[in-house]
Amino acid sequence: MSSFKMIISIVPHDKGEALTRAAVQAGCMGGTVLMGRGLAKSNFGAILGTGETKKDIIYMVVENSTKDRIVESIIDSCKGEKSGFGQLFTCEVNHLFKAGALSGGEDSMNTKKSGDMITVIVNKGYADDIMFAARKAGATGGTVINARGTAREDDEKFFGVHIVPEKDMLIIVVDSDKKDQVMKSISEVKCLKEAGMGIAFSSEVSDFCLLGKTK
Repeated sequence: MSSFKMIISIVPHDKGEALTRAAVQAGCMGGTVLMGRGLAKSNFGAILGTGETKKDIIYMVVENSTKDRIVESIIDSCKGEKSGFGQLFTCEVNHLFKAGALSGGEDSMNTKKSGDMITVIVNKGYADDIMFAARKAGATGGTVINARGTAREDDEKFFGVHIVPEKDMLIIVVDSDKKDQVMKSISEVKCLKEAGMGIAFSSEVSDFCLLGKTK
């Protein structure tokens, strides 16, 4: 097991800074806040274009020895929010490059796996199609981050300038027993049948929990 963890939190827009402050108070060195959008919680809502909300996605790399304390601090900071306010989970970080040094190594702590994070990167505009397929296989929701591809020397040019297509990066967290069927359903989406349209991969996650008031 790695000596480091990536804590990923997904909360409503403008709430990311509060989570970061709580994490810093517990020993985290800081984090990065990205802006994304949550997709509708039902296929019907997706068809109507309703239910989408702006989201803050917060990435924080922490030492494994401080992970539990930081996670607890984040959870405590959200107890005044409504139930289902956000999500939090962690992933392994095998190596960390920081201030000119490369860190890695193993420790003896055991972490219980609680699911899988499926990441899909596709050309902009196709995230909703991917999410529709994922829901049919048992996924409940996802978060989209705006991104862009990187140009290569042989990419198509327009007036001598490389065309760098915009991308959608879709993050879906599912129970481990649903991962294979969701990945299979995603792979059958028409837009992913064409070469160069996108990629999908999965990563194990731990410590998954919902943020906000407990019922």
